[in-house]
Amino acid sequence: MKKGLPLVLNGERCRFVVVGGGSVATRKVSSLVRNASDVVVISPEVSDDIRKYAGDRCRLLEREVTGDDFSAGDYVVLATDSPEVNSSMADAARAAGAWVCRTDDPSGNDFAFPAVIDRSPLQIAVSTNGATPALTRMVRQRLEAFIPSDYGRLGQWMEALRLRLRTDGSSVSRGEFWRRLQRSQAPEQVLARREDVADSIVEKLLNGEEPSRGEAFLVGAGPGDPDLLTFRALRLMQSADIVFYDRLVSPAIMELIPEDAERYYVGKARSDHAVPQEGINRLLVEEALKGKRVLRLKGGDPFIFGRGGEEIEELAASGVPFQVVPGITAASGCSAYAGIPLTHRDHAQSVRFVTGHMKDGTCNLPWNELAHPQQTLVIYMGLVGLPEICRQLIAHGLSAETPIALVEKGTLPDQKVHTGTLATMADYVAGKEIQAPTLTIVGSVVSLHEKLRWR
Repeated sequence: MKKGLPLVLNGERCRFVVVGGGSVATRKVSSLVRNASDVVVISPEVSDDIRKYAGDRCRLLEREVTGDDFSAGDYVVLATDSPEVNSSMADAARAAGAWVCRTDDPSGNDFAFPAVIDRSPLQIAVSTNGATPALTRMVRQRLEAFIPSDYGRLGQWMEALRLRLRTDGSSVSRGEFWRRLQRSQAPEQVLARREDVADSIVEKLLNGEEPSRGEAFLVGAGPGDPDLLTFRALRLMQSADIVFYDRLVSPAIMELIPEDAERYYVGKARSDHAVPQEGINRLLVEEALKGKRVLRLKGGDPFIFGRGGEEIEELAASGVPFQVVPGITAASGCSAYAGIPLTHRDHAQSVRFVTGHMKDGTCNLPWNELAHPQQTLVIYMGLVGLPEICRQLIAHGLSAETPIALVEKGTLPDQKVHTGTLATMADYVAGKEIQAPTLTIVGSVVSLHEKLRWR
């Protein structure tokens, strides 16, 4: 198997000669002009896109190429449509002492173009040395997804810090400092765009202090399908030291948490709280003050019926740094997977989210406001009180024939969608074993389910 040696070239000190003016040459020129200062394109005809690059960094020679165009140390890219031209020019270039890359036949190339994830000054190159460009592209796309653009911001901040330490005569041990910095909160604070906090951590480290790296992450896990996690949620999940999770976080999502992270179930079901809310708030603070990265993982979105506000109030009062990462709330995720748009010009001009289970255990809702024919009503935690919900909505003016849907285990592989009307749903539920989590959707938009269901 052919192996390549990954190297990083200083584009300011290399001359690149691109032979060809078509689409392949255009892609190579596009990459080169971003990173090199001396690019020469030789071809009788060039694309309009290549012509746009012409300037101080890119020169066009609109003529046929000859062996005299190559010099020792050049990096020559042969991208014409003619294998014969590419072959003969490869021989001529090597005879002149140049390095060669043929785009039509990579088997004998001296160098290759990797796929690049650019988070300048951080750059990540992916290459199969020309063996399978499709795999190279696939891996690059996956890395692009998991490396946020703010890593460029972090790289610039660390570059400036490195230059500062080099010039200020600091006596601090460089290697030990950087190890302590990486273990601290500072990198995460930069990614959260709080450079002032990161800078204060740096000062403490330079003074020999060991600032606590304790922090709390309040993260929305979405409705269940791990594909619906945000990139930020996944990154923070994978950096956690200790995790407090609830019953709505799916097993597939829990598998993404590092094996060495401590895990504590603090879920709540109706009249069955594994840990009272006040106890959860206290645990988050206590563990963060021990210097741990504390992950509070919640189904859906932490600020939509997730008690996230109560938890960060306690964190803020205790001076614990925290971040809040929104998640796809059940209303959005479950309705999309059920093929029920929450708004539609022909059916509903507004949508309202309510909880069917109040803090005092009742189902006492503002029924006059909810019974609106041009509104979609989404009810969280409404399964137990469903007969009363249907009765009250009819009593306050909604037609008994108003469509209603129950989305059971929405977005998960065993999702089920139960449909009926306000008049029929209570009896339907009485004869079925419908399991939580179940979301209730009321309104004309439910009638679109059969037409728009895709899952």
